[in-house]
Amino acid sequence: MLLNALLFLVHTLLGLLSALFLLRFYFQLCKVSFQNPAAEWVLVLSQFAVKPTRRILSVFKNFGFSRVDLSTLLLAYLSQLTLFSLTLWLKDFPLIVAGSHVWPKLLGLAAVGVTNISLTIFLYAVLLQAVLSWLNPHTALAPLLGSLTAPILTKMRLFIRPIGHIDISPLVFVIGAQLVLATLLMPLENHLLANL
Repeated sequence: MLLNALLFLVHTLLGLLSALFLLRFYFQLCKVSFQNPAAEWVLVLSQFAVKPTRRILSVFKNFGFSRVDLSTLLLAYLSQLTLFSLTLWLKDFPLIVAGSHVWPKLLGLAAVGVTNISLTIFLYAVLLQAVLSWLNPHTALAPLLGSLTAPILTKMRLFIRPIGHIDISPLVFVIGAQLVLATLLMPLENHLLANL
């Protein structure tokens, strides 16, 4: 009973932390305005870890990475790595003495976790944007969601024309994202976990 509660807490807290860092990463990448209250909230909550990590990673600015915020992406990855490591440790997996073959799989699991959360962020952003465009298109979240989803949906609209006056690109993205999650990412995660 206590183990299940601890696993739940680990997955919830580190999953939310990963999502927070990835939101900040994608907000910066998609040039979302941090004047928006929701974006400002993400900025404030993630600042405790991003600021010191940026100082450490400032050496990479000389290698041309200054346009991409590596600190938030690294923090999301480390959160996922910690999540999988703690989960295995809590389940009495001999992580320390398991051998070197475990670590590449653990690193791969963290990468799959980051990809999974990233795709889920965009999936829910597109869904929320579609729903709000029908219910309340002038909500404060509309500009944030528009900036976040624009890079994906704009490219999709080049290939997927509206039917009548209805833009079906969000629907196509949602179906495609769910297919990728169900047929690629979840089986890959299960495969890596099974081979530890």
